[in-house]
Parts: sequence; structure tokens; C-alpha cells
Amino acid sequence: MVRNTGAPIVTLGLVLLICQSAGAPALVSSATSPAYPLKLSANRRYLVDRNNRPFLIVGDNPHALVGMGTTADAESFFADRQAHGFNAVWMNMLVATPAYYDSREDGSTPDGIRPFTGYTAGGNDASHYDLTKPNEAYFVRVDEMITAAANHGLVVFLDPIDTCCTGAPRRGLWLQALLNNGLTAATAYGQYIGERFKHFDNIVWLHGDDFNTWQTHDDDAVVLAVAKAIKAAGPRALHTVELNVPTSSSLDDQAWAPIISLNSTYTYSPTYIEMLHSYNQKPVMPTYLVEGHYDLEKVGDPTDYGTPWVLRRQEYWTMLSGGTGQLYGNAYTWPFISGWKFHIDTVGVAQLAIWKDFFTSLPWQDLVPDQDHSTVTAGLGHYGDLRTRVSKSDFCTAAGTPDGSLVVAYMPTARTITVKLANLKAPADARWFDPTNGAYTAIPGGPFRNDGTRQFTPPASNHDGDSDWVLLVAAVDSNR
Repeated sequence: MVRNTGAPIVTLGLVLLICQSAGAPALVSSATSPAYPLKLSANRRYLVDRNNRPFLIVGDNPHALVGMGTTADAESFFADRQAHGFNAVWMNMLVATPAYYDSREDGSTPDGIRPFTGYTAGGNDASHYDLTKPNEAYFVRVDEMITAAANHGLVVFLDPIDTCCTGAPRRGLWLQALLNNGLTAATAYGQYIGERFKHFDNIVWLHGDDFNTWQTHDDDAVVLAVAKAIKAAGPRALHTVELNVPTSSSLDDQAWAPIISLNSTYTYSPTYIEMLHSYNQKPVMPTYLVEGHYDLEKVGDPTDYGTPWVLRRQEYWTMLSGGTGQLYGNAYTWPFISGWKFHIDTVGVAQLAIWKDFFTSLPWQDLVPDQDHSTVTAGLGHYGDLRTRVSKSDFCTAAGTPDGSLVVAYMPTARTITVKLANLKAPADARWFDPTNGAYTAIPGGPFRNDGTRQFTPPASNHDGDSDWVLLVAAVDSNR
């Protein structure tokens, strides 16, 4: 995550179209908790739980929780996120980057427990810890937090040693610690972590984190050494890696291909651009949005402040560009800074719950991006490029199920679009969905014949006064 730069601290078979909005009531999901561990689907496009139920990643990013919070904080946070329908959190096992997390340079917990008991020569901050001398008491604290997450139905995307947050020649304290220790000690640390945590079913190993120097051989080598050792000790768990800011995909570094089974997509640009890049990479594996714009936080252009309508754009674009979910972030809770308890239940969180319940009512796992625009044929807007701001893009994304029961398209601004109804397997009903409050509005005239094309124009404004909408066109039973 880039450091804050100035912000305050349905039915089967449908066509969706979404545009922009901002605000919604709280919504609690009643879905049954997943059965961990997670694994890949048969087609390697999405995740499933132990019982083969599709798993839509609905995550939050309390990166610094272990280093900045208490077990009571963790319990409170996890209970809140479970109540809002979250099923995942990203935590860093080691936290020591004062300029980034406001944490302590020795990586100790709020009650003074350090993660290692000895130092290598040359210093006494986290970068000089001897990684072969872990402090058991510290890792018991990590145990407690992972167990608390499991009790609330949450899978933990766990970063064993953070590579954030500065670019070459400067490196974060933990990446520098790996380099100071060398490959043998890095491997030993990975073996310790792998053995110690292999019995947890609710862990996905997430390596890197703003890993801006992965193209430097020695940097990549020590991080890979940790990952390989963890994987050897506990081969059941899934692995992924987050590479460089501001835009990257895990498979950009092919050295990680034999280790990972989940492609982390990272971007502050319109998410469809990098998501489609990830979706088309080889080998095939699920992709999700690991980081984008965070709630209540500004990155770059002030028009891209993390408002609900910016968050909604990236959320719906992600799902219609081959995504299997996303990790949400919040300016107060990712670094676990003072005041987080007063900024946890935001409009952005409420609308993410609407997003989650909307997609889980559909066969989201079967959606295939409409990359050749053969379904939404007109009204697409401008695709842009990686320099395009999320707040400035008007591009309409689309996806559909191969059986012709569902097509999905997202536009962030209201306009008329043309949908090829001939791609549906049967006559279809159509509805508008408001992503700001979860309300549906039937479109008169259905069922529409499944031949030719038809134009659809949303109402001017949604419940929040914005112009994003979801168009649902569902193939219906011809005998009804």
C-alpha cells in the first residue's frame, strides 16, 4: 500500500451493467462460513472451499494489526468484519516500518514482545535481526490472531516477511533483514514459519507487499527462499505474491510461477486494464484485486480520493474483468492508527456488502470477460491506459456466462449501451440494479427476444444521486 499522501486519516442468467454511486445502508451477509482450506477450482479460474463451494474473496487489509494492535483489537476488528460479510483479511506477520506504519523499529508488539531474540552485527533495529532466532512468544501472538480470525470465518492472507516499502537502493527494514541474513538464514526462517503454521487451514501465504525491487536478483532470491521453504513444509496452503506499485500482477515475475496458485493484481489505474492482463497471463490461475484505492485515502490526483463511487468503480470493474474478488482497504485500519475504531463502518464498507451480496446471488464464477465486445457492442466509452484516473474513466466492462444465460457489463457513467441479445440462450427479462442501496427496478417490455440487439438506457441518477447502475438481463424459461 502506498503511504497516504494527504487524505484524512438474483437469479441465474443475467446481464449486468453498472455505473457510479456513493452511499448505502449497512448490510450483513448471512452466508454460511466457508470450510477451509481453500483450493483452486477445476478450471483454475476461481477459488473453492473444502466442500467445493465457490469462494468470492471479500477481504480487508489490516496490514499492521500484529505489530500495532492487541488480541482484543483483533477480536473486535474480526467480529465487525464478519458481521459485514467479509471472509478474508491481509495481515503482515512482521511490522517494523516507522515512516509507513508508525510502528517501532524493533518490530515489537504494543506490549513489548520482539519477534527475534538476537541481532546480526551492525545494528539493533529490525533490519539486523538474526532470522534464525525467532522469539516463540511473538509467534504465539500471531497464533492467537489467526485463531481469532478462524473463529470469525476469516481466511488470513499472511505475509511472512514484508518487502515494503522503499525502492532501490533503499529497502524496507524486513527486506534488508533478509539481505543481511542471506539465503541460508532466509530459508531457515521460512522452514520455521512453514512448520509452525502448517496446521492452520485458514492461511493463504501472501509474499511481497509493494515489492518494488523484485527485478533485483538478490532481492527476489531471498524472498523466494522464504516462500519455497514455507511451501515445502506445508504444501496444502495456497501462495501468492504482490509485486510493485503502482501496477503489477504476480506472474509478471515468472520466477514465482511454480510457487503461486493465485495471481494478485495491484493497480491504482482503472482496474479492468491490469485485471485483464492478469486474466490472460499463463499459467492460468485465479486473479483478484489485492490493492487499489483505499477508503478515505488519497493517492495522487485528489479527484481519486477514496470515495464510495471510486471504490465502486474498481469493485465492479474487477468482477467483470475476470476477478475472483478483492481486498478492500481503509486509511485508518491498514496501518491500525489511532482512531481506527471510529472509521471502520463506512459507506464504502456498506456498499461493498451490497457488491458481495449482488455477485453471490449470481453464478459469478462462470463469468467470462467480453474482451472482444461481442456482447456490449456500442456505448463502451473510452478504454484509456494506465495513466487514466479511476475517477476519469467512463469505460464499460462486460462479461457473460458461456451457456448464454448471463452477460455482465459495467459503465461508470450513465448513457445508452447496445447489448447483443442474440448471445442469450432464450428470451430475457431485464432489470436495473442500484449499487448504492441494492434496489432492483424492472425494465418494461420483457421478456425480450433473444435475437438482434437492443439499446438500454439507465435512469439519470441512482439513490445517491450518482449515475452508475447495473443492468441485469436474464434468460428465462420459455415455458413460463
